[in-house]
Formats: sequence, structure tokens, C-alpha cells
Amino acid sequence: MATSQDIENGSASLLQPFTQKEENQQNSHGNGSLFMVLLSTFVAVMGSFEFGSSIGFSSPTQQATMEELEMSPSEFSVFGSILTIGAMVGAITSGRAADLIGRIETMRMSSIICITGWLIIYLALGTLSLNFGRFLTGFGIGVNSYVVPIFIAEITPTHLRGALLTLHQVSLATGLLVAYAVGALVTWRTLALTGMIPCAVMIIGLCFIPESPRWLAMVGYQNEFHAALQMLHGHNADVSGEEAEIQDSLAILQHLPKATAKDLFRKRNLHLVIIGVGLMVFQQFSGYNGIVFYADQIFTSAGVPPNVGSILYACLQIIILALGAVIIDKAGRRPLLMISASGMLLGSLLTGASFYLKEHHMASDLAPVFTIIGIMVDMGSYCLGLGGIPWIVMSEIFPIHIKGIAGSLVTLVSWGGSWVVSYSFNFLMIWSPHGAFFVFATFCAVAMVFIFKLVPETKGRTLEEIQASVD
Repeated sequence: MATSQDIENGSASLLQPFTQKEENQQNSHGNGSLFMVLLSTFVAVMGSFEFGSSIGFSSPTQQATMEELEMSPSEFSVFGSILTIGAMVGAITSGRAADLIGRIETMRMSSIICITGWLIIYLALGTLSLNFGRFLTGFGIGVNSYVVPIFIAEITPTHLRGALLTLHQVSLATGLLVAYAVGALVTWRTLALTGMIPCAVMIIGLCFIPESPRWLAMVGYQNEFHAALQMLHGHNADVSGEEAEIQDSLAILQHLPKATAKDLFRKRNLHLVIIGVGLMVFQQFSGYNGIVFYADQIFTSAGVPPNVGSILYACLQIIILALGAVIIDKAGRRPLLMISASGMLLGSLLTGASFYLKEHHMASDLAPVFTIIGIMVDMGSYCLGLGGIPWIVMSEIFPIHIKGIAGSLVTLVSWGGSWVVSYSFNFLMIWSPHGAFFVFATFCAVAMVFIFKLVPETKGRTLEEIQASVD
């Protein structure tokens, strides 16, 4: 039994994921179990696909929605940004819901809420109902943005954790691409109906995958716990060692007091909170969501056909994310974050320069080219690191007894930053298009310093080893 000092120092086995050592996991996961892990991951990332669909909805539909419902630019800015208000509320409840009713039921709940939101948007006759539907879809994806990576981290072996967690961002980018491509062909109401498809797939798929064994064990469902663990490892695998490790972790958990907000500000935990919150701040204020929400406007302002530009960079995102999924467990989290921040710095400077040239009627033929290159470099760099890795680090660095409350805080900060950027982006573009991108470039430069100084490398480590390295 671990002592209270062991618990305080984070050295107890509780702080390790339920799948312990990489080599043990490689040996214990057969073909059958790998299939179930992959199936479970596929179903979970339907929530990420929905995430991308919801974010991408506002860009191809802006003009048509404003004309049909007689909305002003400021009213559409409210519509675009209210998604993040709903996501902030969803983020606040996500950790508690996932711990109370389980990962599976939380994902099912979020899907039902998203479907309700899309139906309201489809039937909307004015801004009030339109905004309410948008708020509900935001609430659903705010919950998913926390529970999906947590669920994947809890069911995957260590040697695949980084790659499978990256699929969260790959699916988000795919949902974004589909929203752009379909939005260029159909009305905004029809596009709202297509947003329900990933939710339906998730609801059906959740009936065929196991709940997180760790959560089942935590709430005392012993029979279900054993069955879920056996499904993930394979019916012929010996899971007795894994069961014993989880039960030992639960015994330690009983000695930990219930986590409160005050625990986040204790000296040891505060360091981790700063890392998690800091990464989310730079993820948002690097400007990604402003570009995604109003991509059509950006390309039009720069003289680039909007549908071509939006679909092109959405395709690029999927390619870069797929590359990231392949190399993340070899290259590491920290180097990719540094490359990402430096690439976004370059992309923001190029995009800002293109608008500066256009405003001053200088090299007018080059301005659209600079815009395309700048946006592509910006988006590609974001997808390689700052887009997905902060969520991976968030799922890895926090001890289990504060993971729910700390994860909710980090998710809330992410969506709060997203709201600020998405709401203010239109106004920044009115103020100074090139100035807006130079502001984003400044945040990218500061992010490089932050990552270099504070962010630890977590690849190939158990949670115990990660937390020991950041003490």
C-alpha cells in the first residue's frame, strides 16, 4: 500500500494509466483487441468530426444566412461566436459528467444535444432560434472536446496513445473539410441536416464498444469492468495482471481527498495547470479559429476564390495531421510544438504582409499568392502541433485525482480563448487586416519561448514518469 507521502508526490501506481508498460501492452494486445481499440477510437472521434462540422458551418453559409434572415455583420459575429459560449458551458460540466455517468453516456448525451441544436438551426426563422441552436451544438462539442481524448487515452496502449489521440484532430479537420465542401454545394439549412450524421453514427457505434475499464472499476461495476478489459485485450488474453494493477490504483484512490478547485493552486499542481492552460491560450490566440470561422471572408478580401481557398487548406490539414499521427510517438510532443509555433509565426507574417501589400497597392499580383501560402503554412503548422498536441498533453500530465477538475478548467480556457478570437476577428479585420495577423504572429513568438522553457516531453512515458519529470 502506498503511503500518503507517495500519493502526494505522485509516485503511486494510481498515477499511471490503466495500460501500464509499453512492452506489456504490446504483448497483451492481440489482433482481436487491437480491432476493438481501433473501433472504439473510430466511434469516439465521430465526436471530433462533429466538432469540425460545427466550427466549419459558419464560413460557407455566412452570406446566404445573412441575406435570408436579414442579419447584420455584427449579428452574424454573435452567431459564429456563440458556438464557443455553448462550448464553454459544456466544458464546465464535461469533467463532472464523465466521472458521474461515464465516458460512453457522456458522449451519447453530447450527441443528442448536438442533434437537437442542428434541428433548431434547420428550422430557424430568426436570429434568436438560430443562436439557440448554435449554442446547443457548441455545448455538445464542448463536452466532446474533453471526453473524447480522455476516453481514447484510457483505452489505448502506451505505444499507440499519441497516434490514436492525434486522430481526434484528424477527424476534426475532416469534419471541417466536409463542411466546406458540402457547404459550397447545398443551402445552409441542408448543411445543418448533414451536421447530424456524425452524431447518429456515434450514437449507434456507442452500443458496440466497451466503457472505459478504469471508470467502471472506479464506480464499482466489477463484472462490467472485467468484461470491458477483456474486450480491449482480446478474449484469449490474460488480463489478471491488468486487473490487479487497476484494483491497486483504486485502493490508493480511496486515500485521496475529493479534489477541489483549491487543489489546482497547490505548488506542485500549479505548475501542471500553467502548462495545460498556457498551451490552450497559445493554441487559440495563434489565430486558427478566426481563420476557420471566417475563411471565406479572408480569401475574398485578398482576392482569392473563397471555396477554392477553404477546401484547399482543409485538405492540407488532413494530410499534415495524418503525418503527425505517424511521427508523434517517435519525434515527440515538444519538438513538434516548437516547429508548429515557428511555422505559424511565419504563416501569420506572410498573411499579414499580403494584406499590407494589398492595402498600399503594392505588388498587387503577389498579394493573393502570399495569402494562399501564408494561410497554408499557418494551418499546416497548426495541425502539426498546436492543434492537437495540447489536448494530448492535457490527457497525460494531470494526476488522476485532479484530472476531472483540471481537465475541465483547461477545456474551459481553450473555448474561452476561442470565443474571444472568433468574436473579435471580424472587428480586427475592420480595424486592420494586416495588423490582425501581426498580433497573431506575436502570440506565436511568445508561444515558442513558453514551450521551450516549460513544456516537458511526454512521449513513451507512463504518467508516473511524466509527473516526476515536471516536479
